This record gives sequence, structure tokens and C-alpha cells, in this order.
Amino acid sequence: MSKAPLVIVGSGPAGYTAAIYAARAGLEPVVIAGSVTAGGGLINTTEVENFPGFPEGILGPELMDRMRDQALRFGAKVIYEDAVDLRLDGATKQVVTGEGTAWGTSAVIIATGSEYRQLGLESERRLAGHGVSYCATCDGPFFRGKPIIVVGGGDSAVGEALFLARFGSSVTVVHRRGELRASAILAERAAAHPTIDFLWHSTVSDIVGDGSVSAIQVADTRSGEERLVEAAGVFVAIGHNPRSELVAGQLPLDADGYIVTHHPSSRTDVPGVFACGDVVDRFYRQAITAAASGCVAANDAQEYLAELRTEATLAASTV
Repeated sequence: MSKAPLVIVGSGPAGYTAAIYAARAGLEPVVIAGSVTAGGGLINTTEVENFPGFPEGILGPELMDRMRDQALRFGAKVIYEDAVDLRLDGATKQVVTGEGTAWGTSAVIIATGSEYRQLGLESERRLAGHGVSYCATCDGPFFRGKPIIVVGGGDSAVGEALFLARFGSSVTVVHRRGELRASAILAERAAAHPTIDFLWHSTVSDIVGDGSVSAIQVADTRSGEERLVEAAGVFVAIGHNPRSELVAGQLPLDADGYIVTHHPSSRTDVPGVFACGDVVDRFYRQAITAAASGCVAANDAQEYLAELRTEATLAASTV
């Protein structure tokens, strides 16, 4: 079994920031970054304009590469394998990778993130980052003066629509039902907004575009009739799925699968196990908030490991 004082499961802004802080503290963290998903969701993002320190913007993959390189500079070790099994009970925890390597460690930071629920269309995957987006805060300003589609009917979708109405020439909310699931106050604001319209009893059956989005194909859920609707941007807001499968049954999760921590810390109910980023955060889900929570987790882990060393020293002195 390989050993490390601290293992960070997941990369992205939370995992890499945790690695930077932990490495600078001399903890020699090992980051299980993922075989395909290293860098997290920002790997699939084009221009990032709202991360502090980059006034001209920066590509998502480049930002993640810089964070990783900064962690490596201070002594972190990045393993491009998937964590497939976690054993979090006991003083020594284990993180097992898909290559069969088992890492024994005193502390674990879970930074596995979340994933956007998708429509499941081939055209959605093809045009992701080229008009198809899952984050209005991230990408809304790219669609100034252009027609925008928002798919969904809950608080997230309506909140996205209200935000996007600042930029788009029109915002059309496509919802499969005849009324919104969003809270009454958000629904009232959207209904009263002059830029926002609704396509009720409708689903997106296809996204049209050669290189970038030009329209969506909408199907009526009652008649089956289909028609094209012009669009430059399609924002899918039908929810998120936290990537917490590995810790189910070992850590407390809320009703939607997010890891429960002792806020404002990153500590979980299991001593030596910490969680940060989008696997914890159901509200903000921004690169900067994920990075901040990674800093918190690294500091919490550092304090925990220092406590262990103190306890070990005291125990040795009494022998």
C-alpha cells in the first residue's frame, strides 16, 4: 500500500486549490485527479471571464493547468487515475484507484464536484461550449443582443432566465409542463419581465447548428408537433447531480446527495474526512467559490493532522 499524509479525491478548482494550500504547508498531498475528468467541469468551458486575476479572461483548461502546475510546484503529487473505492473509517483511510493502487492516509479531502443534468441529445454534446451552456453567470455576457433559450422550470431555470434577460434580445423558457415549478416570487418576476417569454408543454428534441447554435427544435408534449425556434444560446437548467456515489453510506448526505459538512468548516461527521467544492455547494457552483472551499478544506486538514501529531507526541512521552 502506498502512503501519504493527505489524499485529495478530485481536481478542479476545489481539489487543486486544496492541493496548493496543503503542499505549501508541507503536507505532501496526493491528488487523485481522474483519468479523463482531471480539471473538473472547467475543462469543458471555453472563456472564463469572472475569475479574479485574469482581466482579459482565460480558457477553462488553461486555468486548470495553471492551478495544477502551482500545486506541483509546491510538492503535490497528481495521479491521473480514477478513485473507485474509499474506505473512510478508522485512523488510516484508504483510497483505491482504478489501476488497483491503494493509498493509505490519515486525512482525505473529497472534491469530486457535481455534474450538470443534460438533455441527452447528441447535438447537445457536440455544441457544448459553442452555444450550449449550463451556467448563465459564466457565459451569459457572450450572448448580448442575441436570442437565448433556457430549458427548465424550477428555481435554477427561472433564476438563469432573469439573469440572462440582462443580455439577450429575448429569453425564452422552454418547460415541459404548463406552469413553473419555481417559487412564486421568481415565477412572478419572470412573467412580468418584458424580455422573457415561455414555451409551455414543450421539450427540446434537437439543437441545430453547424459549429455554433442557430436554433432549437421544440416538440409539443401534447400534440407531438415540432417547430424550430431561433437561438444563439441554449442554457440547460434542469438540475445538478453531486458526485458523491463513492461516499454514500460512509458520510451523511442530504436529500439530493450533497455531502453534509459542519459549516463553515469542511469537516464531515467522520474524523479526518473533509469535503469541498460542488459536491457540497448546491447554491453557487462557481470556480471562485469552489477554490475558496478548497482553501478551507486544506486548512482544516492541516489542523487535523497537527492534532494527530500532538496526540502521538503526548502518547509517546507517557510511555
